[in-house]
Amino acid sequence: MAHLPEAQVPGLYHRRIGTILLSAVSDGFLRGSNAALQNISGDDAARMLTEAFRPTPRCGSVNTFLVRGGGRTALIDTGCGPSMFAMAGKLFQNLAAAGVDPAEVDTILMTHLHPDHSSGLTGADGRALFPNAELVMHVDELAYWDDPASATRAAETGQGFPYFAEAKEQLAPYRQRLRLFEGGEVFPGVTAMPFPGHTPGHCGYAIASGDETLLIWGDIVHVPEIQVPRPEVGMQFDVEPEQAADTRRRVFDMVAADRLLVAGMHLHFPGFAHMARHGDGYVLVPEAWNVAL
Repeated sequence: MAHLPEAQVPGLYHRRIGTILLSAVSDGFLRGSNAALQNISGDDAARMLTEAFRPTPRCGSVNTFLVRGGGRTALIDTGCGPSMFAMAGKLFQNLAAAGVDPAEVDTILMTHLHPDHSSGLTGADGRALFPNAELVMHVDELAYWDDPASATRAAETGQGFPYFAEAKEQLAPYRQRLRLFEGGEVFPGVTAMPFPGHTPGHCGYAIASGDETLLIWGDIVHVPEIQVPRPEVGMQFDVEPEQAADTRRRVFDMVAADRLLVAGMHLHFPGFAHMARHGDGYVLVPEAWNVAL
């Protein structure tokens, strides 16, 4: 008998948006407690996950996205890094499987600086793991993580006080190549879409080429089986919970009305989907797998 596989094939999925090649690169998935969900009882959350055939306490995937076009390469978010969860931190092995050296990445676009998105910026020794990349984020995101008063509030509310020290360490080797924006085009074919609430500078990115557009919506949802039908459900780590819920509803309205293709950091890999209205709510429709590019 031939040797049986002991691991999955690399977590990669490629999709063209016009002349831009977008690649979903899996970093793995998160494991956590339903207690992180807000505005829903534990029993309701467990029931909804069970009905959706989703294991608990598993949360969504951790996805990152390569954007390649015009001879340039951007990476949107960097995943959990090597030490956060055993089932995450797979970004670099999947980049290698895609034939991409981290030194080739010239731009890193951050949706925000929570550690499941930013821990892949640096190694255990504090060095930049993307040695030639400019780090790009919303001006309000940097202001939040650099603000001692924000760290104090996070310690009081349980919203992730240790994350401030981690963010400082991750930012350190990129400070001399840091670019901030408020909106507009931030990379050829990529336009920033501020979606505040989860963090003050939380952003999505619209990728457009030719007559095709994709919205990478960042952390609009973390647990799609719950937050798509119940957009009022937030996460413990939402800095402004009411604003995060309002932003989620606004993005859902836009995506459904405009029939946009979306991708998300915590939608199940590879993370591409459409959203449709369903009664008074919404339903997420995963895009069919396409073997052609």
